[in-house]
Amino acid sequence: MTRMVPVLRKKAIDASDRLKEVLASPLPEGLALLLVRIALAGIFWRSGRTKVVEGSALSISDSTYFLFEYEYAGVPVPPDLAARLATYAEHAFPLLLVIGLATRLSAFALLCMTLVIQVFVYPEAWWSTHILWVALAAILISRGSGVISVDAVLRRRGGN
Repeated sequence: MTRMVPVLRKKAIDASDRLKEVLASPLPEGLALLLVRIALAGIFWRSGRTKVVEGSALSISDSTYFLFEYEYAGVPVPPDLAARLATYAEHAFPLLLVIGLATRLSAFALLCMTLVIQVFVYPEAWWSTHILWVALAAILISRGSGVISVDAVLRRRGGN
């Protein structure tokens, strides 16, 4: 019985090593990164859609201008400009993330937006919400878009 323990331990280690190899290969990692991209994009896309007139593509609503003038007044940018920048960014960067184009740049832009929201708008929301957004953005900034992305297609075509 005691002789079987090292054999079983070696088999368990071998199986664990094989599983790690499979999960760390490009396709599973690419799927995970795709899910991270969609998750982060969804957060900001939904927020961006609340800022526009219902049924319009990008017509910013009066309530959005009101929010930036009064509720988000701590943001150190003029309210009209801040409303436009936030609305357009919350539409453009999520789209780029979903297709996986300029992923690191898009994730960095959304990380910056998160930090502005954290510092100037909702400083009490750090652990409940913003830390998750930061984590999602950090994964994409550090790992990139993965193999299921336009970035990957462009890398393959460019030979990099």
